[in-house]
Amino acid sequence: MKILPSSVVFLRFFVFVLPLWAISFSGISQQINRGAQVFEMNCASCHNFKEDGIGPQLGGLKGVVDKQYLIDFINNPKGMIDAQVARAQDKFKKFKSYMPGFNHLDPQDIQDVIAYILEKPAPKLPNTKGKLALENPIVPKIAFSGETINLKKVIQFPITNSTEPKTRINKMTFHPITKDRVISDLQGKLYLLNSKNELSEYLDISKYFPHFTNKPGMATGLGSFAFHPLFAQNKLFYTTHTEPEIKGPADFTYGDSLRVKLQWIITEWTLDDAKSATVQGKSREIMRVNVIDQIHGMQEITFNPYAKVGDQDFGLLYIGMGDGGALEQRRGFIPNNIEHAWGKVLRIDPLGRNSQNGKYGIPASNPFVGKKGLDEVFAQGFRNPNRISWLKDGRIIVSNIGQRNIESLYLLQAGKNYGWPLREGTFAIDPSSTTNTVYPLPKDDAKMGYTYPIAQFDHDEGNAMMGGFEYTGKAIPALRGKYIFGEIVRGRIFYIPISEIKEGSQARIRELKLRLEGKEVTLKELSKSNKADLRLGQDAQGELYIITKVDGMLYQIVPNE
Repeated sequence: MKILPSSVVFLRFFVFVLPLWAISFSGISQQINRGAQVFEMNCASCHNFKEDGIGPQLGGLKGVVDKQYLIDFINNPKGMIDAQVARAQDKFKKFKSYMPGFNHLDPQDIQDVIAYILEKPAPKLPNTKGKLALENPIVPKIAFSGETINLKKVIQFPITNSTEPKTRINKMTFHPITKDRVISDLQGKLYLLNSKNELSEYLDISKYFPHFTNKPGMATGLGSFAFHPLFAQNKLFYTTHTEPEIKGPADFTYGDSLRVKLQWIITEWTLDDAKSATVQGKSREIMRVNVIDQIHGMQEITFNPYAKVGDQDFGLLYIGMGDGGALEQRRGFIPNNIEHAWGKVLRIDPLGRNSQNGKYGIPASNPFVGKKGLDEVFAQGFRNPNRISWLKDGRIIVSNIGQRNIESLYLLQAGKNYGWPLREGTFAIDPSSTTNTVYPLPKDDAKMGYTYPIAQFDHDEGNAMMGGFEYTGKAIPALRGKYIFGEIVRGRIFYIPISEIKEGSQARIRELKLRLEGKEVTLKELSKSNKADLRLGQDAQGELYIITKVDGMLYQIVPNE
């Protein structure tokens, strides 16, 4: 037998064996890279690898969770929970909501994303520094008020999604001239609903903006809209929408080294005819904002409906700008900076031109004009200020979606700091350790200068706050003097008496039960879904409406029979 020199053996190994290993390694690397892309598109809004978010963190699963379990759960999470699979049930009990199924994904995409997930190590345990975490921050339960409201089906909107939610109906208000109800779908459409409940398309902004995106979900797309108070004269209205990554120069940025997941854009539309049943006219961009993730974006734009010509607040556009998911990305400095736009309610004059980009105005009455802070900021300290509405007495209520514990309502006042990312409701959080835990307020809290909610509930009661309206209609006298709001996931409806709204204390929340066609119901039952995806609307007469986004149903609250 011929013995080859060791150098020849090594050379043959290098030439013939090593390339096979390299090819295999390259294939695994490519799969993980593809999985990372699938994860960013479909999973990152709810999951990360550092700590729990909307859903559980996914680091350290290799060797702990069977791959087949992950495949089955991604395809049909509800089925796994209903089948009493222990791990699935455990997560459901902890997070109190169902993950949507992703069986529409290509099987290879699922394999790729699982490969990516299983490569991620377990996160380091947070350093709580000996603090006493609160397991149940708010012990008293929300009680049934003893009152039931009656619903009437109005219309089901056209299906715009192949999977749940079947529609992405998000906001309802009314046309200033025709008084038709105006309803938006995050997919890019604005609808008119006339007095005969006939539906027509008012605008499809996806036809106007080539970079318009409504993917991934979680509030991307057509975010909000508002008519100028002088719409009948100037024919101006405003929309917000998302575009992917950097499609234009941003007016608000947070550092070149950090990623830009999306951009939020405010557009001003000038109509040819204010009474037209479809949008015909021209548009111009007035503001563009980078966000680091797809969640907690520009959830609301609105004008003060009670301000009169000559009032300081007349014609000023309020903008609810969330933190963009910054804290989930361990970038708490983004919202926790008065020089930044994120985690704020902004206020601008769209008819002015003294802003830095020259496309809108800065109201002289804004609290940080001439002081340290961004001129556009009206108030700070929000995670996700998703709705802004006015009481008849002129006060402003903002609803704020919390992290893992507290959902809250605030009285909005100029210059105030509502605490995020160092406070969640009336509790402290520590972003340096974990944002999923709340603690009692420190003894020296008063010197911090934070302003606390007028009402709040914890996640025993619901997962996400949905702001609403003071009832100003005439059809249901029992609702007068009440601010009606709700909970998005479970679809519960609440109210607080306006007489109890006082800064510095929390009004007691009461629950309203629902009845349809003489039968007591829940929105989960009506929508046949475990996530009702509740929204509230108001028409020109002050009457209230309930929307279940998951199935696109619109209900009106009507007098009890």
